[in-house]
Parts: sequence; C-alpha cells; structure tokens
Amino acid sequence: MSYYILDKTNIVEYLNSIKNVKDYFGTDSLDIDEIGDGNLNFVFIIKSQIDGSKALILKQAVPYLRCVGEEFPLNRERMTYEIRALQSYCEQTPKHTPIIYDANEEMSAVVMQFLSEHIIMRKGMINEVIYPKFADHISSFLASNLFNTSSLCLDSTTKRELIDKFNSNTELCKLTEDFVFTFAFMPHDTNDEYAKEHELANKLFNDMEFKKEVLSLKYKFMTQNDALIHGDLHTGSIMLNKEETFVIDPEFAYVGPYGFDIGALIGNLTMSYISHIALKSDKDYQEWVFQTIEEILVKFEEKFLELWKEQKESALLTNNFIEDEYLQEFKQEFMVQILKDSVGYAGCKMARRMFGIAGVSDIREIEDKDIKDNAIKMTLDIAKEFVKRNKNIKNINEVMNIIKDKTT
Repeated sequence: MSYYILDKTNIVEYLNSIKNVKDYFGTDSLDIDEIGDGNLNFVFIIKSQIDGSKALILKQAVPYLRCVGEEFPLNRERMTYEIRALQSYCEQTPKHTPIIYDANEEMSAVVMQFLSEHIIMRKGMINEVIYPKFADHISSFLASNLFNTSSLCLDSTTKRELIDKFNSNTELCKLTEDFVFTFAFMPHDTNDEYAKEHELANKLFNDMEFKKEVLSLKYKFMTQNDALIHGDLHTGSIMLNKEETFVIDPEFAYVGPYGFDIGALIGNLTMSYISHIALKSDKDYQEWVFQTIEEILVKFEEKFLELWKEQKESALLTNNFIEDEYLQEFKQEFMVQILKDSVGYAGCKMARRMFGIAGVSDIREIEDKDIKDNAIKMTLDIAKEFVKRNKNIKNINEVMNIIKDKTT
C-alpha cells in the first residue's frame, strides 16, 4: 500500500480495509473527528454512530511538523518507531499499553484502543487528582521495558538486532539533542518569548558549569545503547485513572541510556510538585506528589533488581563467571549509576522547559507573574543541582533532599 494522508474523506475506506477494525465495528456507520493537539501527528477518533462506547483511535504521521505546517518538513518514518515501540511494550507490559488493532508502517499509521475512561496525567495533576496506583504501575513499566530490552537480559545478537531496528530514528533524536540539550540553554530563535529579557534565562545561559555537565549527559544520550527507551516520557505521554495507567506516544523511541526515561518522568513530576508549592495548593496533594517521586525511584530499583536476579545468562553475564558477593556489589554500583544519570537527565528536562520551545502548562500557564517567576526559580535551582551534582549522587534520599531544600 502506497502512503497517502488520511482525512475525513478517505479514512472510512481505509478502516474498512482492516479486518480487526471491521470486526470491531461490524456494519455500524462511523463518526470521524480529528482531535490531535500535539506537535507532531494527526489523531482521529472513530466512533460508532449506533453505540458511542465503541470507539478507536487512529494516529498518522505526516511528512511535516504538525504544529508548524508543511514549511517544516519532518520524516514521517517517526511513526515506524512508535509502532515498533508500542509492539514491544505490548509484549513486555500489556497492562500499561493500549491495545493495537492495526499497525501499518507503510501508511505511518496505527489504530489502537480509545482510552475513554482515562485522561492525560498532566491535566489530572493540575487539577490535584491523586492516582494511588501510579507509582506502582509506572515503576513496573520502566523496570520491565528497560531490563528486558537490555544486555542484562538479551543475548548479544538479539540486542544488536534491537539497536538496528530502532536507531535510525535520527530526526527525532536530533530534535532531542537540539531542544533538550542545546537551544534552551542559549539565546535562540526557538525559545519562548518570555526568555528574551528574563534575568533567570540570562543566568542559565551563562552558567558554564551547568553547560559542561549538560554536554556530558548529551554525549551519553548520543552514544549509550542501554535499552529501548520511550524518549519522551512525561506526564503528557501518560493516560490514566485511579485504577489503570497507560503509556502513549513513543515516537521518540530508540535504544539509549537507562536514565533518560526515568529522568524525564521524575523531572516532570518535580515540576508539577513545584507548581503546587508556588500556587500554595492543598498540602496533602503536595505531599502525595513528593512521595510519588520517591516511590517511583525506590520501586524501580527493587523491580529492576528482581528481574536481574531471575536472569542467569545474558549478553553481559555468563553463569558462574563471578562470585555472588562481587556480582551483588556490581549490581548495586550499576543501580547507583542509573540513578546518577536519571537525576542529570531530570535536571536537563526541567531546565529546558522553562525557556525552550516546549514548556509545561503546570508552570508556563500560571497567570500571576510573581508566582510564575517563583516557580521558574525553584525549577532552575533544582535543575542546576541535579545536573551539576548528578555524578556525586549516592542514593535516593539525596535526590529527595535537593527537591525539599529548594522548595522550602
């Protein structure tokens, strides 16, 4: 099938060519609405006219950046990597991955479960919704997907095949290199208007110790092939309710450093926490967010190590190669290094959201300038500590103490 852009005039015919979709809707007439509000792709909701509870989502990549238009070309093959990542997630963590009804790499399109009972996590957190099972769910997602796609689990051939399958996602990796590690930390046309004469932006742009550490983290991002990572795991890429958690939108997926996804998530949760501190939100909600950050880090380590304990042979380890006492020391040192990298990446993610092209609504949409500037200052204070001190972090308590110290 040759690629063509789907719209309301041709999408029904396309859907009728897919057996799983036809079986789902039967002979029902369909309503189609374009609901995408992201930067990259078009998203359609397809509903039965007879039974509105029967609905699916179709997502298609077009050969340009959606939020800008055709004047900003972007390779539509990004959807290839999203499809492959979703398929991998379905194998590793099906409870946290939408059901895939059809995936077509030639059409750069995927048809999947409509999460009608779930909302984007960032919206829920802005409205102070507590998700009591989230830390357990997302730590399972991270531990399973990162461990099971790494050289700690896979044999050497399978791991190299995985790298070949994902690491041509060069355009979106380049976007990350530019917008997460570079442009947001210097005067640049893509930065938010708020940055142009802001004192805190000038301080950030001139902090050379910070920038030196950013270069170190960027280099790891560019060269370290630990495991399959989502590449953009934040509270806008998670849909959930009080009982279920689903991870969506892995178009940035590639085989990269363990700490990148963990750091992205922790950084976004920390920004949510900061926003509620600045806005003087409910104290119990502030405490829930703070505890959730810590719980994710603790549970991730526990679950990752448990998976490792069960794995006897891998590309890295041959059975009976090393005495158990020394293997346990190696594992503990290994987990500390993941934590160090996670903290560094969290700092990069936080700092880049303050003045770069893509902010977070938790902070950027605060209307009162003084409150907003206070939130930005707290964010940058923590982000700089995370980046500058990441190599010296020894345990999770140190991470939580940095957050607490800079928000009180």
